[in-house]
Amino acid sequence: MKNYLLVLLVVLSSACAQAQKKKEHNNPNKDFVRDESIRKALESNTFYGTPSPTDHRETEFYDPVAVVNPTGQNGVPSDAIVLFDGTNLEEWINQKDGIPCTWKLDAEEKSMTVAKGGIKANATIVTKRKFGAVQLHLEWRSPPAVKSRTGQARGNSGVALDDKYEVQILDNNDNETYSNGMVGSIYKQAAPLVNASVATGKWNSYDIIYHPPVFEGDKRVKDGTMTVLENGVLIQDHFALQGAVAYVGWPRQEVHGKGAIRLQDHGSAVSYRNIWVRELSN
Repeated sequence: MKNYLLVLLVVLSSACAQAQKKKEHNNPNKDFVRDESIRKALESNTFYGTPSPTDHRETEFYDPVAVVNPTGQNGVPSDAIVLFDGTNLEEWINQKDGIPCTWKLDAEEKSMTVAKGGIKANATIVTKRKFGAVQLHLEWRSPPAVKSRTGQARGNSGVALDDKYEVQILDNNDNETYSNGMVGSIYKQAAPLVNASVATGKWNSYDIIYHPPVFEGDKRVKDGTMTVLENGVLIQDHFALQGAVAYVGWPRQEVHGKGAIRLQDHGSAVSYRNIWVRELSN
């Protein structure tokens, strides 16, 4: 009789164990809930204001995501606005007086180069369109190095978002200057993390993610930010903009809305090509 009861107990224990395994197999969260300490941690996690779900489906989203062909427009993302593809200067005007862009167009090279084109005024250009938050791509090339030109005088230009926040363009190959005014700096605000420029006269690329400040009335309630990659290398990491660019004094505190993208004439024959933007939400 004792042997019979022992065998029965073993059989029942085995059956219970199999039932538990089957229960765990059918439980999508078995790896979590069978560990009591993890289960309690999940139940006590109130990061989102409520206890953490124990069903994986409660934390899965199925909202549609837009499809973008990364090379859908002759190598440019299909949702991008092309600002310069080397065929014309129609997206740009002179900043000072609004006349058509006077820069030199090289249709064969698909580039444009800073040039006054007979005007006496500064030949800085801006986009006809105004933008807010954007992903901006452009490629630039400094002119051949001239030994008499040093510091800020060599290959100087710049690209500014909202016509206020400038990423410096400069030939810093064997050419020192102040670090918050060197190539890749957010001018007079942040030195680049590294100098990732190629050799003088070769093409560089900038990829810039820009989010403008947020204002309520005349008060800035959220800083603008800028992330910059030079030739694929991170050189500005989500930098909080201090204000509009200023050559003398602190960055200017200005309330503003959407603005133009600006390419600077600073007396150097800097060239540009392949410029496009993708508009982002702020």
